[in-house]
Amino acid sequence: METTNKPLEKLNIFSFKGVQMRTFHLTWMAFFLCFFGWFGLAPLMTVIKTDLGLTKSQIGNIIIASVAATVVARILIGKLCDTWGPRKTYAALMGICSIPVMTVGLVHSYEGFLLFRLAIGVIGASFVITQYHTSVMFDKKIVGTANAVAGGWGNLGGGITNMVMPLIFAGVVGLGYLPASAWRIAMVIPGVMLLIFAFVYYRFTKDTPAGNFEELAISNPKAVKTKGSLLEAMKDPRTWALFLAYGACFGIEITFDNVAALYFFENFNTTLATAGILAGAFGFMNIFARAVGGIVADKVGNKYGMIGKGRLLALLLALEGIGIALFAQSGSIAVAVITMLSFAMFLKMANGVTYAIVPFINRKAIGSVSGIVGAGGNVGAVLAGFLFKSSSISYSQAFIYIGVAIACIAAVVALINFDKTRSVVPETGALETAEA
Repeated sequence: METTNKPLEKLNIFSFKGVQMRTFHLTWMAFFLCFFGWFGLAPLMTVIKTDLGLTKSQIGNIIIASVAATVVARILIGKLCDTWGPRKTYAALMGICSIPVMTVGLVHSYEGFLLFRLAIGVIGASFVITQYHTSVMFDKKIVGTANAVAGGWGNLGGGITNMVMPLIFAGVVGLGYLPASAWRIAMVIPGVMLLIFAFVYYRFTKDTPAGNFEELAISNPKAVKTKGSLLEAMKDPRTWALFLAYGACFGIEITFDNVAALYFFENFNTTLATAGILAGAFGFMNIFARAVGGIVADKVGNKYGMIGKGRLLALLLALEGIGIALFAQSGSIAVAVITMLSFAMFLKMANGVTYAIVPFINRKAIGSVSGIVGAGGNVGAVLAGFLFKSSSISYSQAFIYIGVAIACIAAVVALINFDKTRSVVPETGALETAEA
């Protein structure tokens, strides 16, 4: 039995009671599994490279494709959340994307693999639904924390995938399959998990604490009317400031995940195992760092309002940019690790703060705002990816350029007034979680 149909004012991570907490747990679990499907191929690329005869340039194109497809997908999925509802949108996304994840093993050419990688990249839009769904389930006092914890725990899927997929691959090889077949069979497992969870999500969640969109539409047709919400979101300069900010934090996080191990291996002559552990430490900070950002943002917001949240985000971005520039100039592995963990903390906190602001931009277009801002993260990753792909720029130089760019974005964010309100609050109490 549901105890309330209103957004919750507290986040008890040990509770599954009520539709709000049940949705909170199922949405971060769904995002976690989506990461398995999205990045499941990454730790198997050495085997795939040999099997398909891929060149370095082709692998670079595949990496870029895996995040580029998500840019458009996040914007479209955000709009669907506003109009169709997060429950059906998430279930459909997992169900549809499970197909290319399960069947990517059917390809035998670079061109085919590239197309499948593009298709699989669509599942990265799952983040937008996760943030939308937690935004409507929690009160404005705690929504930043809820969004940050759900996002951070879901992001852990990216790091754990790097550990688990090689084990699944090894298990398939242990059954007597050749490596060329084993990687193909291994990808069936995350695909099946996604398909099963699509039904679980559809069955056990609701669009809002007050009910699903179709139920609310019957009782109050105006409550879920969001026609034109994408255009409204695009007209607001605050949306684009957050678009830049998320590109500067999450976009760089994805990029660093891709190059960190190679950077440590080549610059400090570590073993591959050591380089992997150091790179893994960066990703594993998601278990707490993003949540810390959301918690601090809620406290700052409750005391200083949206202006305080905006300045907190600008400060964290500035510290992140400085940290990355210092990391690029590290002369020893000890200094490199210390500076990496420092800028990682600021980066992941900035992720959390960004989505502690998103629900307050436009209450009738949470999905659209979330989608545009989420797309910004992938645009940042694509642009940074081209820097690291360049043969004329070293990795250290690329990090310095990125650090300077982030500092410039921090200055832009600092100049934006996040306190202004343009939107009309929906008539259903279920969605009045974060009016400014």
